[in-house]
Amino acid sequence: MTDVFDFADDLGPSKVIHVYEPSICLKAILVVDNVAIGPSIGGLRMAPDVSTLECFRLARAMTLKNAAAGIRHGGGKSVVYGDPRMPKTEKERLVRALASSLRNVHEYIFGPDMGTDEECMAWVKDEIGRAVGLPREIGGIPLDEIGATGFGISHVVDVALRYCGFPLEGARVVIQGFGAVGSHAARFLTGSGAVLVGVSDSRGSMYNARGLDVRDLSALKKAGRSVTDYADGLRQDREAVIDMECDIWIPAARPDVIHEDNVSRLRTKLVIEGANIPLTVAAEKYLHKKGILCVPDFIANAGGVICAAMEYHGSTQAAALETIGEKLRENTELVLRDAENRGILPREAAINVAVSRIKKAMEIRRWSLFSSAPGFC
Repeated sequence: MTDVFDFADDLGPSKVIHVYEPSICLKAILVVDNVAIGPSIGGLRMAPDVSTLECFRLARAMTLKNAAAGIRHGGGKSVVYGDPRMPKTEKERLVRALASSLRNVHEYIFGPDMGTDEECMAWVKDEIGRAVGLPREIGGIPLDEIGATGFGISHVVDVALRYCGFPLEGARVVIQGFGAVGSHAARFLTGSGAVLVGVSDSRGSMYNARGLDVRDLSALKKAGRSVTDYADGLRQDREAVIDMECDIWIPAARPDVIHEDNVSRLRTKLVIEGANIPLTVAAEKYLHKKGILCVPDFIANAGGVICAAMEYHGSTQAAALETIGEKLRENTELVLRDAENRGILPREAAINVAVSRIKKAMEIRRWSLFSSAPGFC
């Protein structure tokens, strides 16, 4: 049986905590990966089927993302088992109980993620005073409301297109996962001239070569309905989104949606990873060999955590958005230029940038004295 520590390395994880309270059906995991640069920021994900290994992989993605973004925080991730569509009272009870259980883990700061939102972070803040992505009413910069991650993705696309040879105007976009990230990415990209031709959610997919109306799709989702309820287009199952021909394909939902067995079905010129770990490394290597550019997750979707970190340190929404655009454009250019010059995967170039920053921070932290001692493990 594969264990999270089979994947441990000199970066982490520093802590893996399991939380179980049977009286309220609370089962959760926290992974604090690396805090050399500062206390970890990472989202609280609610899903019925997240493994400890997946939680670690998500935490590591946050370690790399935060380092690459140049913010003063390490990486972590928490997951609570459950259906995110459960009744609000039940959800609040679980989130508050988890926050209380992790009250003394000061090196982890909660943020919103798939299945949780600003209101969930308000519950955490009320319990332990340590959360980001808060509602505007209590001093937060609401990530989902302003679309911080999607805003960042639009800047990443703009830079990446310089390496692809086609303009954004008229480019056909397909988004897998029309949620908080995907819907805003669609809004910003279509606002700059792109055409949304395909979308999916957990209940199916919708395609229209002439274009889909982002406002109508967003209204459906806000009403608790599916993109498959859209009036004008071809309704298909959710896996059909992989086969939709486009210029830009954006995965913005669950991990590992593209892997060795289905990556050959993609018909696109550019992949921008809006979700965390949406492609396996083998799938990225396949795309690289085919000449399809793939911008890795911790470069492409860092807008949300940059906004969260700036909120935590008392910044304004305007300053956060300006920083997101500046940092993501700079990092995307740095990574893609290095990848092109050296003939390596963009992920490899991105990891080199992030890890060098983390290891520099680790060199001046006290634990480096102990980690170099004989027999240390």
